This record gives sequence, C-alpha cells and structure tokens, in this order.
Amino acid sequence: MARSPYGNYAYAILTANALRTPDKVALTYCGERSFTYSELDRIVDRRAHALTAAGIEPRRRVAALLNETLHVAEVYLAAAKLGAVTAALNPYWPVDTLREVVAHSGATAFVYDSTVERVVAEIRPRLPDVTTWIKVGGPGEDAVDLDALTAAAPDGEFAPDGSGDDPLALYYTSGTTGLPKAAIHTHASSLATARIWLDVPRAEDSVLGTGAIIWGIGFPALVGPALYAGMRLVLEQDWGPANFLRVVPRERVTHVSQIPSFYAALLGSDDHEGVDLSSLRVIMLGGEALPATLLGRMRERLPGAGVYCYYGQTEAPYTCFGRVDDGSTPLGSSGRARTGNAVRITGPSGDRVVGEVGEINLAGPHRMSGYDRLPGKTAEVLRGEWYVGGDLGVLAEDGNLTVLGRREDAILKGGAWSQPSVVEEAAVALDDVAEAGAVGVPAHVDGQDAAEQRILLAVVARAGHSLDPSKLAIALAESLPEHRRPDRIVVADELPHFQDASGGPGKLLRREIRERYRHLLEEA
Repeated sequence: MARSPYGNYAYAILTANALRTPDKVALTYCGERSFTYSELDRIVDRRAHALTAAGIEPRRRVAALLNETLHVAEVYLAAAKLGAVTAALNPYWPVDTLREVVAHSGATAFVYDSTVERVVAEIRPRLPDVTTWIKVGGPGEDAVDLDALTAAAPDGEFAPDGSGDDPLALYYTSGTTGLPKAAIHTHASSLATARIWLDVPRAEDSVLGTGAIIWGIGFPALVGPALYAGMRLVLEQDWGPANFLRVVPRERVTHVSQIPSFYAALLGSDDHEGVDLSSLRVIMLGGEALPATLLGRMRERLPGAGVYCYYGQTEAPYTCFGRVDDGSTPLGSSGRARTGNAVRITGPSGDRVVGEVGEINLAGPHRMSGYDRLPGKTAEVLRGEWYVGGDLGVLAEDGNLTVLGRREDAILKGGAWSQPSVVEEAAVALDDVAEAGAVGVPAHVDGQDAAEQRILLAVVARAGHSLDPSKLAIALAESLPEHRRPDRIVVADELPHFQDASGGPGKLLRREIRERYRHLLEEA
C-alpha cells in the first residue's frame, strides 16, 4: 500500500496549506518579497526537481551550508520532499570543525550559497567522499548550478518520498565540548515538533518573525511550526536588536522565539524607546533562566505580549512550556510538558521523584532517534523512550518543571551546591546591571576538598551606567548566603555568547567566562 504523502514533512507543513489556503501569504523575505502558500509550494517543488536532476536521490545524505534564509527554507523543504537526508551545517563553525563534521556525516553531496564560497573552496580538497557540489544563488566553479536547473525544471507537482520514521535531517548540538554531535530527526519527529504553535494562542493574522538562526534545529523549531500552523513567516538575515526594532513594527510581528539575553540587550539600551512593538503577542523564551527583574522590564515595555518559558534540547525540542507573565506558570519554571510529550525527574537510582532535584528525562514523538554513528553516546542518553541529557531539575506535583542547569555548571562552595543562575539573578536584580554570568573556579586550598570552588561573577552595565565591583559585592552580600556570594566580581564590556546567527546574543558561554577571568581568582 502506498504511503500517504502527509507523512512527508515538507508535504504536511507546506503542501497541505497550499491546498487549504493557497492565496494566503506564507513567507515574507527581508521586506522585499512575499510568497503565498501556493507560490512557495511550487518553488519548493521546482527545487526538488532540480535537486533530483543534480543526482540527489531519496536517502542520499546532503551537507547543507546555507546562510541566506530564503535559500535555507527552499532547499531544506525541497530535500525533505524528495526524501534526502540533510546534514544541517552551522556557518559559524571553524573551518576544521566544519570539515570534520561533513566527513563524519557520510554526506556525498554538498549544497552551499555564495556567502560561504571561500570556506567551501578551503574544505573541498579535504572532502574526497563528497562527489557532488551544488551552488544556489548563481553559478559556482566546478559546481552544479541549482538555479539553472530550477529554471529548467518542470512546473508540475513533485511526488514526495520519505515519510514517518525515515531520516529527515541531522541537526547538530552546539558543540561547546568536542565535535558537535548529529541528532537524527525523522519526518515523524519533525512533524511532532511542528505542532508547537498549535499549543500557543494565535489568530489567522499571526506573524512569526525570525532570522538566520533557522539553519539547523532552528528550522524544525521555527519555520516548520509557523508554516504548519498556517502563519505568515517573516524571514530576515539579521534578527539582532537593531533590526528587530525595524522589522516588528513594519511587519506587525506577533510571535517570536528567543533567549532572555536578547531582551537583556534590547532593554539595556535606550534604542527601543518610541518604537511601536504593540503587535507582539507571544514571546517564547528558552535556553537560559529568565530573571524576575528582566521579566518585570519586559512586562513594563511590552504589556500586550504573553511571555512563555520553554525547555527542550536539540535532541527533544520544545518539550515543555508555560506562560510566566500572568502567574499561570511560576516564574523560574519552564512549564508543563506540551500536548503529546512527557517529562519526569529521576534520582540516582533511576526512579521517578517529585519535588526533589534529579535528572530531567524527556519523551515524546518529537524526540530524536539517536546520534548519528555514535552508538555509545546514543546508549548513554536514550533510556527506553526517555532522553536524559544531563540537565538537573525539579518537577512539582502539578507537573511544572524547574530547570536548574547542567550538572557540570553546578558550583560547590562551603560544602553546598548552587546553580549559577541563582547568583546571576541576584546580580541582574541590582540597579544598572544588564547581564551577569557566574562560574565556579577550583579553590585549590590545601587541606580542603579538591572539589571545593570559589565563585567568579562577570557583569555588564546597562547602557550609560557604570558599575563598582566593591559596591556590587556589598549589595550581593545582603541578598545571598555565604556559599553563593562571589569571591571575585569582574566588570566586562560584554559576556561571551554562542554565535547562533540570530543577530543577537546566543547562549551564555560560562566556560569561556571561566577561561577569560579565572586568573584573577588564582592570583588573589
């Protein structure tokens, strides 16, 4: 029996809407071009025909290094329709990391755009297993011209291949330690992720705005859900604070998904004053703790927006979420498991615990099928239907999850464990502090536990203000117990963040804070 095309990721999120609402605008690109669902579906079909003409067959692995958001959307969806497996590469990786990742992926084809031509020229001689090179956005040297093939492609519907548990893509972890791991997501798991916005308030005129972060897991976490829910997707190249302030009023953006650091940067300057942000209705925040002080600033500046906190990982995106600005979800919580998903906490014995600190377990149809070509790593994190990725948390009786952080980030001082977010929240609650990052540094005190640490706190001042470390230390001594008080405070111009192409700050890199400033504690 032939499989239903609705099990194919691209068909289900795009073609289905082209059949349902063909004339509705699906995508607006950089304020310059707009496409209805029917038009975008036809373009993707032609791209799929073109990739087929270039020799891409179902199940073939294709490395994709794309920076232009429109190219990402078209090529990822076209590859999904024809059943190829996309290795979604990060354009911000160092060249050596990029080469190693491609070699490990088993990709024999490589598609890229003009923004990365120099990088491709550098790595190409060192990737002998890649036999097909494809360029989108104009001809390239010794490369298939995908645009030319697209222009010559038939205009008819492309019959989808790939469905259900067939692999769809390799989405990579952040790679802050070692080589990034490839999480295998299937058509089914990606469709389960696409249901995110169905659980969030929206209307017929809802508009999701985002930037270049859509390569990688950002694609099934943002593009897929927006199209699946029938929204208008606004794609920009830059989604940093400056462009955000231009695009939101221009496009009347209603929905966004970011990290708290973005709003620390946005509201830490005066540039937002006088800008019409009244269209915003849903702000999804994840990846970091949301300090109460920052939430207060957001509520004051964006009173019409519901603020939601979510929790998930590349291996199981957006598992939990809850609204925190109206009290329906306690601040500090990431909410409950969304429809069809599950979350639990397990203690050292592996048994489920409630109201106690333990390891976070995630389950649901959105979970990855495993790490590509890493059976040992897969066995470490997949325990039956559960994914256990090393985060600690507490689950309340009502199902609300509070994420405490990574096991390796926990700080041991004075014989007591603390999460850095507790110290950071106390710091940003002080006047003039825009952002803070806390890390533990080995104390190296003779005769004491070798695991004992001291606390290093790095802070950034709000625009137009200055900070005095000694005064901050006095203020924090009033709000923090001894085992959570910083032993050294550093005032920095900025804190290190992962570069995720969002245009704004990515996740805070505590490891880099430790490496930059640990000598100040060691010299003390």
